[in-house]
Amino acid sequence: MKKLVILPLLLVCAAAMAADSYVMTTYYVAFLYRGLKWTPEETAETWKIQEGHMANIVRMHDAGKLVLSGPFMDNGDVRGMFVLQDVTAEEAAKRVASDPAVKAGRLRIELRPWLSAKGIRIDPPVHQESSN
Repeated sequence: MKKLVILPLLLVCAAAMAADSYVMTTYYVAFLYRGLKWTPEETAETWKIQEGHMANIVRMHDAGKLVLSGPFMDNGDVRGMFVLQDVTAEEAAKRVASDPAVKAGRLRIELRPWLSAKGIRIDPPVHQESSN
């Protein structure tokens, strides 16, 4: 019986020791769903909204708040996502609510706190010149 109690205790202790060198932080993940005014039609208005949406993504990135973003490719109701860092829940909500596609009703947001390793990042691709 002692062996059954000691093994889980050792696993908990090992996990706690590993956690000392593994700092966690809260990120906010915004899932972007089709909104009430979503349409697959491409018009001058939808292009203008999309341009504003992309400009908002660039602003969040340039402010150091956006870790990653992008669309889902399965054409489902969940259209894409943002992962925000170094923000409070209130700031994250404000940033995603200000997106032109959300304001226009083309997208709606579900914002969720997410606990993960501090300092996660997506490195930009490195382009190397061909020697041929």
